[in-house]
Amino acid sequence: MNRSVFAAFAYVRQSALVLGLALACAGLAPAAAAAETPSPAPATTAILVHGAFADADSWAQVAKRLQARGLHTVSVRLPLTSLHDDAEATRRALQAAPGPVVLVGHSWGGTVITEAGDDAKVAALVYVAAFAPDVGQNTAGQGSGYPTPPGLAHLVADDGVLRIDEQGMLQDFAQDLKPRVARELFRAQLPIHARAFDDTVAHAAWKGRPSWYLVARQDRMIAPQLQTATAQRIGAELRSIAGSHAAPLAHPGAVAEVILEAAGKRPPQAAAHEEG
Repeated sequence: MNRSVFAAFAYVRQSALVLGLALACAGLAPAAAAAETPSPAPATTAILVHGAFADADSWAQVAKRLQARGLHTVSVRLPLTSLHDDAEATRRALQAAPGPVVLVGHSWGGTVITEAGDDAKVAALVYVAAFAPDVGQNTAGQGSGYPTPPGLAHLVADDGVLRIDEQGMLQDFAQDLKPRVARELFRAQLPIHARAFDDTVAHAAWKGRPSWYLVARQDRMIAPQLQTATAQRIGAELRSIAGSHAAPLAHPGAVAEVILEAAGKRPPQAAAHEEG
């Protein structure tokens, strides 16, 4: 074999080595770039907890508005059998949430989120015309020292469970809804076991998390004076509306704006709400 053949052979080997190294580097480059790109943070989830004499569907219009602004939403269906059972239903929703959570409670749902919200995923709490007992307190005792709401006269007890009658629904629970809608709410209501109001709270989630409170100034089920005092007691950001107890149904836009504020989606000065 002459010297020209050896030279050609050496050139081919060198060229193949260079090509192989180039291909290897090209194959590694995308993987290295992908490793350097951080994964997007999971979107905030608003977990919505209904109260007594309502169901998860009462959040439908609020959820629609939150989803349009980029929040995931979960509407918990409570068994309304005890504080323990309702808190466990809420904790299951918390466990399934992929990222940070704004936990929202309406009415009795406020007691539930107070008990269940002591979870690392919960970034903020929102109370909507709701109870927020302290550790060792129950819901039944929250109204002591405040005017008796007229709607309580329309509660009907039947074998240990409570409902609200049709007149109470139309005049005291949801007086700012159209009568047709209020009657649908009356027919769809879920009764609550009366003993749940006597269950004491073992955790007060509002002690360790930022909270917001939306007062319903025309509420005839929970005294507005009690709502304002509760917001002040727990150190919540106070907002209010001139509306009934059925705020998620009658004023879904105002409720959604407070939740968005708690989620950091709107600055406090731009949040749509009524003070007073």
